[in-house]
Amino acid sequence: MNEPRKVKLLLEDGTEMTGKSFGYEKPVSGEVVFNTAMTGYPESLTDPSYRGQILVLTYPLVGNYGAPAEETENGLLKYFESDRIHISALVVSDYSFQYSHWNAVNSLSHWLKKHRVPGIFGIDTRALTKILREKGTMLGKVLMNGDTVDFYDPNRENLVEQVSIREKKVYGNGKYRILLIDCGVKYNIIRYLLQLDTTIIRVPWNYDYSKEEYHGLFISNGPGDPKQCGTIIEHIGRSLKEDKPIFGICLGNQLLALAAGADTYKLKYGHRSHNQPVRLVNTPRAYITSQNHGFAVNNETLPSEWEPLFINVNDETNEGMKHRSKPFFSTQFHPEASGGPTDTAFLFSEFIRNIQEYIGEE
Repeated sequence: MNEPRKVKLLLEDGTEMTGKSFGYEKPVSGEVVFNTAMTGYPESLTDPSYRGQILVLTYPLVGNYGAPAEETENGLLKYFESDRIHISALVVSDYSFQYSHWNAVNSLSHWLKKHRVPGIFGIDTRALTKILREKGTMLGKVLMNGDTVDFYDPNRENLVEQVSIREKKVYGNGKYRILLIDCGVKYNIIRYLLQLDTTIIRVPWNYDYSKEEYHGLFISNGPGDPKQCGTIIEHIGRSLKEDKPIFGICLGNQLLALAAGADTYKLKYGHRSHNQPVRLVNTPRAYITSQNHGFAVNNETLPSEWEPLFINVNDETNEGMKHRSKPFFSTQFHPEASGGPTDTAFLFSEFIRNIQEYIGEE
């Protein structure tokens, strides 16, 4: 094996770190963020919410279970969260060139190269994460072969437009019709809903669904600043005048808040992990959740007919909200987390129960 090529990671504050390449070799730029999960990199790398970001994995050893096969089930890739890798580059401490797992068909290196995504190892990710925690998420560049690129801030663009489906798709043939606004939906959301006797009508982010027949509206996760998605916010605003149940996840929580008249803001370094504790408001009950977002809803701006549903135990930020009288609710975390935890998966059943009540079922 040839000696891996040296690669530089440059942050906008001037911090420079040198590592070695194990992915596709090209210069890229993006927002540098970190994820503290111990497992689940195939799911994280294919999560559309990471669009435009250079992902730092804090767990020191990465690559030891390779990359799974691209098998399909119900029209979706079985082991991934979308049909492609969405991160701009991957940064790890120690890359395992040997992999072993029951469903692995290729190395992580091979998979990154196939999708033309750079990978860097040999970086002190602990020191890098400390910088990002203290100074906040910042822009960065991955440089190699003497090439360079300009710093790029993905949050200035409508990233949802880049990751959303282009044409309407239908999954399943169940009793309850769910209109799913695809802002960059994770496949496991669709998998969970299909287990609950549903027909999923998945539509593009800017689709006018006013003439569609459905029982419940679902607003998916997705990347970037929710305020870039004016068309969706306008459509959701019209839905709030009706009584059909609504369920939003992650970006869906923020878009629902904006449509309701609340405000959102950018977090210092975001929540990206599989172990974030959230508390159900007005109870002592807490859940461990998986999260991936850089923006949050400002609880202080919620209109009087809305109230927080969950609160982050660590920093008291909003983790969901609900309407006081209508069957509308949302979560900032991911109840469908592939790789876990699944503590809050019951919320999908709550959504279906709201639909049953709405259509008059016992």
